[in-house]
This record gives sequence, structure tokens and C-alpha cells, in this order.
Amino acid sequence: MKEVILIFTAIFIAELGDKTQLATFAFATKYGWVKAFLGSVIALAVVNFVGAFLGDKVGHLLPAEFIQKGAGVLFIFFGLLILTGKL
Repeated sequence: MKEVILIFTAIFIAELGDKTQLATFAFATKYGWVKAFLGSVIALAVVNFVGAFLGDKVGHLLPAEFIQKGAGVLFIFFGLLILTGKL
């Protein structure tokens, strides 16, 4: 259970004020909070299921350190694309 709380805390903090939360905010102004909440929860559940499932499968093939560094490089790459206006 300790690991679940750790993961929840990390994801919760990382997601505060991000584009997904802002998009949900915008959808709520148009469609109401219930529809915005349900749509965003389902979308996040599916995308995180895919991430967890693929992470589990890839985790058996590659060392965790390699995956973490690769994710960090991709994060920086997409950040640079956003900063330059190409994404």
C-alpha cells in the first residue's frame, strides 16, 4: 500500500495545473462538472492503463534505469518542442 500512496502523491503533484487539468476546467465550463469529470477520469484511466501495462512489459526487457533516463530525455524533447512552438 505504501507504493500506491507514493505513486498517487507523485502523480497528483505532477498533474496539478497541467494541460489536462486546464482542459478539464475548460470542458466543465461548457458541459458541466459531471461530464467533464467522467470524461477526464475515463481518459486518464485508459491512458494510464496503457502506460502501466506497457511499462510492465518493457520493464522485463530493459533495465528500469534505462527506461527512466529515456523518459527524461523524451520529456525534455517535448518540452523543447513546446518552447519552440513546434508542438
